[in-house]
This record gives sequence, C-alpha cells and structure tokens, in this order.
Amino acid sequence: MNKIGIIGASGYSGLELLRLLAPRKDIEISFVTSSTYKERKVCEIYPSLASIYPDLKFTGFDAATCNLADLVFVALPHGISMEIIGNIDLNKTKVIDLSGDFRLPADVYEKWYENDHKAKDLIDKAVYGISEFERNKIKDAVLVSNPGCYPTSVILGLTPLLKEEVIETEVIVNSLSGVSGAGRTPSAAAHYCQIENNISAYKVGGVHQHIPEIEIGLLKSSGQKVGVSFTPHLAPMARGIYSTIYVHPKKGIMAKDLHNALEKHYENEIFVTVLPLNSVPQVKSVTGTNFCHLGVALDPRSNVGTIFSCIDNLGKGAAGQAIQNMNLMLDLDEDFGLVSAGLYP
Repeated sequence: MNKIGIIGASGYSGLELLRLLAPRKDIEISFVTSSTYKERKVCEIYPSLASIYPDLKFTGFDAATCNLADLVFVALPHGISMEIIGNIDLNKTKVIDLSGDFRLPADVYEKWYENDHKAKDLIDKAVYGISEFERNKIKDAVLVSNPGCYPTSVILGLTPLLKEEVIETEVIVNSLSGVSGAGRTPSAAAHYCQIENNISAYKVGGVHQHIPEIEIGLLKSSGQKVGVSFTPHLAPMARGIYSTIYVHPKKGIMAKDLHNALEKHYENEIFVTVLPLNSVPQVKSVTGTNFCHLGVALDPRSNVGTIFSCIDNLGKGAAGQAIQNMNLMLDLDEDFGLVSAGLYP
C-alpha cells in the first residue's frame, strides 16, 4: 500500500485530491496538513467528506513525517510551495507540486510571478506534468510540476496541430474559469454579488502568469515556438475551464484536416476526447472528471479555425491530472481511479 500525504489539504485542490483518492484501496492517506485548521477534523471543514474521513485531522507541516511517505502532493500557493519542498528529501519521497513554482525557468518565474525563487537547485529536477506528452519522464521523476488549468486546456488543444504543422504559430486564446480557480480564500472578485449573472476579464493586456507557461509548454510538446495572446475570464460557475482558441490554418488546410490531426494524436489517449467535427464541448460534460473534450470548427469566410477545449479546473486542471501523474510515478495503471462520467445534470 502506498502512503500518501497532502500538504495544503484544506484548499479546493486538496479537497478534490481527497475526494478522488477516497475509493482507492491501494492508497493510505498518511497525513494532511493545513496551517489554518491544524488539529481540526477534515470533515468539520468539508462535511462532504464526513462519511469517508470521519476521523482524519489536519496537522502542521513536518519534514520527518513527509519523508516517511511514498509520495506527497503539495497544494499550496506559489512562493510557499518552493520553501516546503526544499525541506523534503526527494531521495525518500516523491513530490507533485500543484503550484506554479517549478513550471518555469527561474528567471522567467521571477519576472512573471514577481517573486524571488528560493529553490533554484530543484528546478532542473522538476518534470512538467502534462501526462499525455511527458509520461516517460514522469515515470522516472522525483518531482513533478503539475501544470496550470488554463495551460492544460490550451496545450492539449494545440499541440497536435502544431506537430502536424497545419496551423500558423500565432494564436489567440479566450478562456473562462469557474470561481474555484481563484482559490478558497475570500476575495471581492469572487464574492457572490460580483460573480452572479456576470462575466469579467482579468489580468488583461498580456500580463497573466500562465502566458509563459503556455508558450514554453507548447515548445516542449510540439517543438514549435508559439506566440500566444491570452485573455482569462471569471465565469459564474463553481468549476470548469472553457478555452476558445483561434488559429490560422495554413494554405489548403480544411476543417477536416484540423479535426483529423487531433483525432490521430489522441486516438489512444483515454482522457482526451475529440468530439465530432463542428460539435462543441460543454463544461457540464467534464465536471468532476479528469477528461478534456475538444471540438473543432472553421469559418471559411475568414479562414479562422476555432479549437474548443473544455476541462474541469479542479480535475484535469489540478487534482485529477496530479493523480494521473501519481499513478505514473508509482508504476500503476495511468487511469487507475480516474475513469468516471461527468456530473450531469
């Protein structure tokens, strides 16, 4: 039985990890930490887990306890994760980091996150955890940097088209996120009165920290240097990512060619579903799952192609993909414990 710990388990990603791991008979949750709710029962904070974890308590962080686990998830904000992970012995315990601390080179991180990187020596050890493209490296990794939710949706939608060289390398991305993507800490932007019946863009003008992650991720997965214009939006839903990606097909490329490129690449990938041509995905279809649904359309008048990419920001965009990576790191079936239908209606 694999001993698993979750650091920062009181956030939404930590909650989703606990929910998804609950049916697993091969997993023992050794500890869960929370600086805010230390010594309190998990079910006091999240009653939805009362029937599954009636006695599990949050503890404080302890490096010695971490080093007794087979694998630890770190679900902390950026800037904090790097300091915690620096105290874990990676020769004893494998780590999956859900923050942005190890997704970028140090100089790029410091520019976009406006924060000094305090664990630069670990960056080269970290494998960027897009499971579909990096599974061989993930299997041998001691530290996996779990991708962001927006980048996951975009990289999955674009990589096959770039590898097949059927589109130009300048793209425009408009993405909508559920409010859980803003985290559990209360804020004015996520207040009910602000988000109800409302959609708003934020971090506009090319300043969002996921832009370099998308561009570097696409370079790794496709070998193509891509220019990305990215605008995120907050939508009035609890969870989900809906990315609408505008591309310019190369001369002579039709909608069916874009569609065929996606189908060809993902025909053996269980967690990526390419919908029929001119069909569009829905957030509801992937809610609560680790699936990504992709759709394709082409406007012949403007010759602009549209890729629709839909994931659950807490599933494939966070905890689901983290568990997919965990399965690879522990030499288990990649889809173990992750295949379930969307929560519909």
